[in-house]
Amino acid sequence: MKKLEEKLKNPVWYSLDETHNKFLITYDGTQFYQPDICIFGSFFYESKTASALNEYAKIAERFFLVSEKQIPTIDTDYVVLERKIEGCQMVLEKLPEINITEDIVLLTESHIDEVYNLIWLVMPGFYQKKGFKMGKFFGIFKNNKLVSITGQRMQTEDFIEVSSVVTHPDYTRKGYAKQLVAYTTKEILKENKLPILHTNKGNSAIPLYEKLGYRLTRDMNWWLFRRK
Repeated sequence: MKKLEEKLKNPVWYSLDETHNKFLITYDGTQFYQPDICIFGSFFYESKTASALNEYAKIAERFFLVSEKQIPTIDTDYVVLERKIEGCQMVLEKLPEINITEDIVLLTESHIDEVYNLIWLVMPGFYQKKGFKMGKFFGIFKNNKLVSITGQRMQTEDFIEVSSVVTHPDYTRKGYAKQLVAYTTKEILKENKLPILHTNKGNSAIPLYEKLGYRLTRDMNWWLFRRK
């Protein structure tokens, strides 16, 4: 059994090996999510990524490989590197006591369209509607309108990732994201799993996550490819 630290170095791989195995597509040692769920893939051997990317590009126009330090190889006749997104991984050290004053709701499949529309309004381009199936989503409503959410994305037997931290632009600076991240973190701890999250380097939200007890642990890079 792999140790937690090893799994954190390659979270997409081990999520697909464990909790999300039902979403797995594999090509000769490179693993991907089904593209209608999530457009992430992972690998251990750089020499095997080029042919795998060619195959996955047949069913997904744009997609990511996620790695800590490794650099994937590509076949430029079929796949183009659009950009490398420099990210980082944060792991919960200790959750401080946070006063939850908002009514936080566990979202259901009846909210799928609202979740999708809110994420695409704030962070367009990558979230797949069926990504709702990856884990629990929580939300805050105002006047019967979903205005802020958090979700769960990658997960294994040991950790669950907090993701999709999104607030409608008309409802920012009200502490909704802080309360939702704290609430989601508590829900993960109830399952005796480690809360983690990923974000871009330099993200203005990093100080908030640090106040909530998360600490930066490693780089985690997203290589964004597109079909040529």
